[in-house]
Amino acid sequence: MTLPARTTAIRIGPRAAVVVTMAAFLGVVAFFWPFLVAPGRFASHYAPPLIFGVLLVLVLCVVISEIAEGGISSKALAMLGVLSAVNAALRPLGAGTAGVETVFFVLVLAGRVFGPGFGFTLGCTSLFASALITGGVGPWMPYQMFGCAFVGMLAGFLPRATGRREVLLLAGYGSLSGYLFGFLLNLSFWPFSLDPGSSIAYLPGLPFTEQWQRYIAFDIATSLGWDTGRAVTNFVCVVLAGPAVLTVFRRAARKARFQAPVRFAARRGDGEAGPPSLTK
Repeated sequence: MTLPARTTAIRIGPRAAVVVTMAAFLGVVAFFWPFLVAPGRFASHYAPPLIFGVLLVLVLCVVISEIAEGGISSKALAMLGVLSAVNAALRPLGAGTAGVETVFFVLVLAGRVFGPGFGFTLGCTSLFASALITGGVGPWMPYQMFGCAFVGMLAGFLPRATGRREVLLLAGYGSLSGYLFGFLLNLSFWPFSLDPGSSIAYLPGLPFTEQWQRYIAFDIATSLGWDTGRAVTNFVCVVLAGPAVLTVFRRAARKARFQAPVRFAARRGDGEAGPPSLTK
């Protein structure tokens, strides 16, 4: 059985790979700051998420510029714009009601077909466009962009498969990413979302194990149902529409030939050299 060929719409060079790795590290620090920042280090517990949010925006800009410098063609840019618009239009259909999120479906499949660099960039641009359309701009937006960027990028690194096995692989990954996305996003607002007297609230100065137990209890009590809705939505969408969408994406990738080399060759005819022709 022939496995589907890998397509790299946006190539990640060595320098861009280093920048993405550093961004991943900063992203982990930004999400897990309640367990890493010492009490009293900032003037208030509202400051760290705002500071890390600004840093994430700067890091995402640097990463996207590095990826673009490594090689993004006009065809890849056009595909990125189209899918960003599609994702921005799909997101309000779910609007997060009961955890239903339609933004991950296209993101996972596009990252799978067009590669990790494309998935990372699409996660950023589609969430940014959606936030502008729906008025969802706020301190939470950088965390959402960063989370979706890595959902799309990791989809491009999944092992090769074909047929029903590939669809089930993507569906399982979509479900897992639904839970993981909610788990990480809760960390950005957990420290100031509850009364400090609550048994599941963030309490500066507690040992890591006690703080972690409080967060797990908070996540289960407030977010598990919504995350389950997101995971189920991802699974159902991939299983039902995944095969058709994968076929369309792969056909578009074959037609576009994103990384095809361009050569200029002299045209010969009637013994005279004509103007150079563009060949691929």
